[in-house]
Amino acid sequence: MAPPPRSRLSPSPSLLWLLLSLALLGARAEPAAAAGSAVPAQSRPCVDCHAFEFMQRALQDLRKTAYSLDARTETLLLQAERRALCACWPAAR
Repeated sequence: MAPPPRSRLSPSPSLLWLLLSLALLGARAEPAAAAGSAVPAQSRPCVDCHAFEFMQRALQDLRKTAYSLDARTETLLLQAERRALCACWPAAR
């Protein structure tokens, strides 16, 4: 008796083995690449110190910007109030 005809959608066993072996090789290669990118413990404090200084400067810049915006907002509010008050008074003739 002849084997049943294979449909076009079912992959061959050799193709399945090839895909499985490629997937396993790829999974093994990832940890080796990740292990080489680890930062040594001796240099971490220096990196953390630089990051802290950078964040500290960024926070100071944000405070200056917030103060500047606050002062500008206050100035604009005072100008708007003065215009509103001046608009209420009748013009002197």
